[in-house]
Amino acid sequence: MTQDLANAKQLAKNVLDLIGKQNIDDAERKMIVEDSVRYWREHVNEGFLQYRKSVSTDYTAVEWQDEGAIFKDINGKEFIDILGGFGIYSVGHRHPKVLKAVREQLDKQSIHSQELIDPLRTYLARLVSLITPGDLKYSFFTNSGTESVEACLKMAMLATGRHHFIGTTGGFHGKSLGSLGGTSKAVFREPFLPLLHWSHVPFGDLQALKTTMECCDFSGDRIAAFVVEPIQGEGGINIAPPGYLKAARELCDKYGAMLVFDEIQCGMGRTGKMFYCEYDGVVPDLMALGKGFGGGVMPIGACVGREATWQKYIENPFLHTTTFGGNPLACAAAIATISVLLEEGLVEQARQKGEYLLPRLNDLAHKYPEVMLSARGVGLMIGMEFVDHEIGYAVAKELFSRHILISGTYINARVLRVEPPLVITHEQLDKFLQALEESIKQVRREIKGEAPLKSAKN
Repeated sequence: MTQDLANAKQLAKNVLDLIGKQNIDDAERKMIVEDSVRYWREHVNEGFLQYRKSVSTDYTAVEWQDEGAIFKDINGKEFIDILGGFGIYSVGHRHPKVLKAVREQLDKQSIHSQELIDPLRTYLARLVSLITPGDLKYSFFTNSGTESVEACLKMAMLATGRHHFIGTTGGFHGKSLGSLGGTSKAVFREPFLPLLHWSHVPFGDLQALKTTMECCDFSGDRIAAFVVEPIQGEGGINIAPPGYLKAARELCDKYGAMLVFDEIQCGMGRTGKMFYCEYDGVVPDLMALGKGFGGGVMPIGACVGREATWQKYIENPFLHTTTFGGNPLACAAAIATISVLLEEGLVEQARQKGEYLLPRLNDLAHKYPEVMLSARGVGLMIGMEFVDHEIGYAVAKELFSRHILISGTYINARVLRVEPPLVITHEQLDKFLQALEESIKQVRREIKGEAPLKSAKN
């Protein structure tokens, strides 16, 4: 394909016209679907297109509009969003208050000059210091969760002068080269080895963590930081055992390592506390934020640290920078998100809705044990574990046919995640539960041989 600026000019104009339309006709819908499939195949990634097809049943499932806890596809079909963008939609799809803040900021300034003080970054940093536990004080704003983890790793290196990290099996911290070291699944890591110096221990195994720290300290290969999700998201919604985070805090203090909590998925109210580590009363040295931090409207993350973790960075603030991190639009979205979470009581709602949902999910597991094993989680961060990958895939596909969007976790494919927007209503939760039971019944019929199970795609 050769450069064609005239064609590019016309295509850009056509797409902008579509964006500006409140309503589109049948011919335009058909064109958008065909163009989307074609351009995804030719210019994005055909392999990922096949993966998406396997989950969404057919190519007509092109998302187009969203609001609250629902979205509509290009043909106007309405779906209840139980996936929640892997935890992005903390305050729902396009919350009016978040949209208003971004639009009003856009009318003033969109991107800062890079040279002067941009006030929204300072206000947001102050807000983060107020909503995070303990003495977490400083914030470095990023564009994504994996960038937040990268910043935490660099701050830990600066604070300790060390370069060896410990992660956990089942952990997922992103796919950029630093955070990928902490991500535990070989299929993601092997093509890019060698990475930063990481060791992995079983999640929740305190003795393994203690032994690794002791050995590394004895050998002189001392640990810069223990990086852990208080609830593993992609690992299958695995909750840290009671006392684990507190003991990890004590071990890090003993051996001079930083304790880093990755609250990218479990933070911002999702578990019924603003941050999950509050349940155990443990304060990390560094915390990574992302996903729901921008309220599902703007991409933004943060590396949040105690004063001791920032000293070397203060001495040379050019050791870690970003062009777009902490831009005014993203900061406006995050500020509005914090406001909505607090003013609308969404953190408490997440706790209550989780307490409503979890026992009902486990009732279904007890009722249909040949399909579903159990459900676990806290607040609206729940995992449903099925007998195997094929069955979990079949249930997800059945749910989609009933206009429920759901998906599995990256590392534990038997687990489907339940991470809806925190604003989801009880009526919508009941519709999900009804659709889930209908889907499980259908899959059970397939297991009994009444219909073949379609193959899952990895």
